[in-house]
Amino acid sequence: MNNNTLEDLYKKAIKEKYEEVKNGDDFYFLNAPTRGKLNKLCWEKFANNDMHSNDLNVFNSLLGLSFDISAKNKFKQETDLFRPVEKFFKGETDPDKIDVVDMAAILVDFNPRPFNKFRKEIDPENLKLIEELRNTKHYKPEFSSVGFIDEVEIEKFPSLKNEEAEKDKNEEVEQTQSPESEITPIPIATFVTTGEPAKSRIIKYSLIAAFSAGLLIMIYLAFFQKQCMQWSSDHYEKVSCDLEVNGLGSFNVVEPFDKTVFDLKKIKVCDTTAFFNKNGDAIVWYGKTANGIDFFNGHGRHPENNSSLKPVTRYILNKYVKK
Repeated sequence: MNNNTLEDLYKKAIKEKYEEVKNGDDFYFLNAPTRGKLNKLCWEKFANNDMHSNDLNVFNSLLGLSFDISAKNKFKQETDLFRPVEKFFKGETDPDKIDVVDMAAILVDFNPRPFNKFRKEIDPENLKLIEELRNTKHYKPEFSSVGFIDEVEIEKFPSLKNEEAEKDKNEEVEQTQSPESEITPIPIATFVTTGEPAKSRIIKYSLIAAFSAGLLIMIYLAFFQKQCMQWSSDHYEKVSCDLEVNGLGSFNVVEPFDKTVFDLKKIKVCDTTAFFNKNGDAIVWYGKTANGIDFFNGHGRHPENNSSLKPVTRYILNKYVKK
């Protein structure tokens, strides 16, 4: 399955989620979306929740600015930036920019998001069988909201239903006409007729069985074979998902593997550490703890107390970093 097909599945899943929630708690913002309403909804979600680092990255990439709780008035002026999201919800456009679709996913709380995370949960190799079946004349599946196959529609095979009905009818007549049917065991056989109908039925049943087996393998690989990770002192390590954590109050919780978080590291700083890039933007983030303050090489959440990491400031450096 190529990337374009995965993007189409991702967009369709988000549109389905939008249809589900547009009359819910966010009815005012989503039922008749405008760029102004979507701007307000975005601010509420980011201001009232500790958003994941992936969402913060989407915010920064699409809007061209970092989320700042003190800059609400400035953010309110950026309503035009939500025009592509509005048109996507209304079905007026099919956005090429994946950041637009990722922002739509945030606004309707669709998971898994963003697209890169969604893509990793659908391995093209695991769907090879499904792709092959899609090219047959009998196989016409539909995709669900997470990109998997819902079911084989038996209604697509009218000849199969007719043959089964005819078979049941013939068996009833044979049992009624033959007195031996009361005392003679009926052989267990599914395909007892000869000719093309039996062969056709065998092919169709084989196709359904193959599809079911492929679907079960795909679901198992997607949901039960995930790697996990665990915080170890100052970095994450890959571990088995079956690993048990001993001891109350331990910070080393086993979490599902997340590539965007795995590279996070606690770093030691001094007065010669580079804290800002050439544009003056922070490249070191910090989080407060009961014992002081920790510095990290990226943004996200503190692995030991789950608090949001913040970009370092001159004030923090003057207060905590020794000269």
